[in-house]
Amino acid sequence: MAYDASALPDVSGLIVGIIGGTGDQGRGLAYRFARAGQRVLIGSRSAERAVQSAEEIAALPGVPAGGVTGADNDEVARRSDVVIVAVPWDGHAATVKALAEPLAGKIVIDCVNPLGFDKQGPYALPVPEGSAAQQAAALLPDSRVCAAFNHVSAPLLADPEIDRIELDVLICTEERELVGVVSALAARIPGMRGIYAGRLRNAHQIEAFTANLIAINRRYKAHAGIRVTDV
Repeated sequence: MAYDASALPDVSGLIVGIIGGTGDQGRGLAYRFARAGQRVLIGSRSAERAVQSAEEIAALPGVPAGGVTGADNDEVARRSDVVIVAVPWDGHAATVKALAEPLAGKIVIDCVNPLGFDKQGPYALPVPEGSAAQQAAALLPDSRVCAAFNHVSAPLLADPEIDRIELDVLICTEERELVGVVSALAARIPGMRGIYAGRLRNAHQIEAFTANLIAINRRYKAHAGIRVTDV
C-alpha cells in the first residue's frame, strides 16, 4: 500500500492543543499549524505565559488573525480535539497524569524524547514503560495515544523564511485510524508526510534515534530529519 495523500481525512476543522507550547518544539509546531490555517491553542502551567507565547506566534508572518490563543494546560486539554504533548522529559509523567480527566476521549500525540546529555553527547534514557508514548498511554487509559513529530527540527519550524520542511513524521499507535488523522495533520505542513511505523512498543526506537540526529546535526551543522524511501 503506497502513501496516498488524497486518501487522508479532512482535519482542517480540528482544534489542535499543544501542551508545552511555550517551549521551542511546541512553539514551532504551533506556528506551522497556525500558519496552515489550523486553529491552535497554546497550553502551559501558567496561563499568562501561554497567552504571551500565543501573542508572539500570532505576530509571525502567515498566521491568520485569531489562529492561535493561549490558556492553562487544563483548559487547552478540554477545548482541543487533538492534543500534542511537547513538554520536557523530566516533567512528562506529572504533566500527563494531571491531565488524565480532561484528555479522556481525546487524540493525544506524544512527541517527547527521553534523552540525557553528558560530555560525550546525547543518549537515550531508559523508560520503565518502554517509551514516553507508552508512559503517556499508561497514564491516559481513556485517551487515544500515539507517538509522532519526534524528529522535527524546532529551528526549522520556527523560521518564517522556510516554506517547506521535507521530512517524514513516523507514527506509532495501536489504532490504525489515528494514522490517517495524524498523517493529515502532518501534511498540513508543506513537505511533510505521516508514515505508520508500528505499534506503540516501537516508539522507543524512534524517540532514542533523536540522539543520533542531534549528533548528525552537530557534526554537519544541519537540521536533519527522516525521509522513508520507496513509500
